[in-house]
Amino acid sequence: MPRLEDPVDVGGVTIPNRLYRAPLLECAGNGDDAVETLIAELEPAAAAGAGLVCQGATIVRPEGGCAAPAMTRVHDPAFVDRLSRLTDRIHDRGSRIAIQLEHGGLRSMETWHAGYRERHPDLRQLAVSRPPALLRLLDRVGFLSLDPHVLSTAEVRDLAADFGRAAGYAVDAGYDVVHLAGANMGIVQQFLSPYYNRRDDEFGDGVRFLELVHDEVRDRAGDVPLVTKVPAETEAPPVVRRHLDRDDAVAICRRLADCGYDAVVPVTASVFWDMSVVRGQYPARAWRDDRWDYDDAFGSRLRARLVALANRVESHVYDFEPAWNAGLCDAVRDAVDVPVLAEGGIRSREQIDRLLGDDCDMVGMGRPFYAEPRLPARLLDGGDAHDVRAVCESCNNCAIPQVAGARGVCRTPAVLAAAGELRREGAYEPSSTDGDES
Repeated sequence: MPRLEDPVDVGGVTIPNRLYRAPLLECAGNGDDAVETLIAELEPAAAAGAGLVCQGATIVRPEGGCAAPAMTRVHDPAFVDRLSRLTDRIHDRGSRIAIQLEHGGLRSMETWHAGYRERHPDLRQLAVSRPPALLRLLDRVGFLSLDPHVLSTAEVRDLAADFGRAAGYAVDAGYDVVHLAGANMGIVQQFLSPYYNRRDDEFGDGVRFLELVHDEVRDRAGDVPLVTKVPAETEAPPVVRRHLDRDDAVAICRRLADCGYDAVVPVTASVFWDMSVVRGQYPARAWRDDRWDYDDAFGSRLRARLVALANRVESHVYDFEPAWNAGLCDAVRDAVDVPVLAEGGIRSREQIDRLLGDDCDMVGMGRPFYAEPRLPARLLDGGDAHDVRAVCESCNNCAIPQVAGARGVCRTPAVLAAAGELRREGAYEPSSTDGDES
């Protein structure tokens, strides 16, 4: 059985161990301080020993497509070239770095963020097909604002080319892996999902879009390892009849492996942007915090309160479940001959040791890094790490303020106190480094 400390090959690139920092929202934007912000966010994980560090969703076009405020765009080669400072820092720490490419499609801020719509009145959402009936209803009652532009066949090809161009810029800047944001209701999931995709051209088969993206990446970025998330929409509400089931997700992973993808990340998901993405507690502290302008995000105090109420209900529907994607990963691993990456609800070394070999080949953690940026130092501490557990309580006080443009950081006092005590004890000083707390 592989150990967490063992190296793994992904598309010809050797990852020094099987632990990765999963993609998160860094909220770095594209300003003068963007590169320094990304270094501050990502380097600690590499310094603490993570084999792979994933930069969170970055947008492949110059306007539109952002699913949350202050996301970074990678359409401009001059900007991406500056990111070589980031990749150099990660490499100096002995780690590899991935960039996650995305476009939000119907999930973009021009759909749900009221203040953003007012400030960008000319933006339209890119849509795979006419939006589903429920989203059209929410538009009619004023909760969303839909003005979709349904992509023509030629425009789908142009979008795939934008993914390829961004990948090429990233490889030139030193990124080791290209990771596609294939879930969380972004444009890739919208192509894959029968709930969104009702096209009558070749892209009515949503995997064709991912096959085309593969070809564009190969043409423009060479043999860089290419990874994508693949959703099984098993968490969709019962009223949604058309969605991807587990067998669909396994079949998609098999096709992608056959066409040349180097690894897959199977995830259970809904067809909506809801708490199936961040299962856990209702983030009461975050909603009470008046520092964040939720009224601007949702259009009024009343609408913000309605979203908070929905958030509370969903926290019961999508209660926290340890390693909630493990079963799907296991089914995919039996069907493909490329590495399978698991993430979602993984919180301890004991869980990791059970998952590796049987269910997956690498293990990723996301929200725990908000509280413990140097978490790998504890998890990779050899035999002493078996009982190590992240201090994260999956309370989601880190995630909710991001809709108002706040950085993703832990805001729960008990969790921060636990991390502080570990820091004082020297728990975040990996034995293979000098312990520098940069």
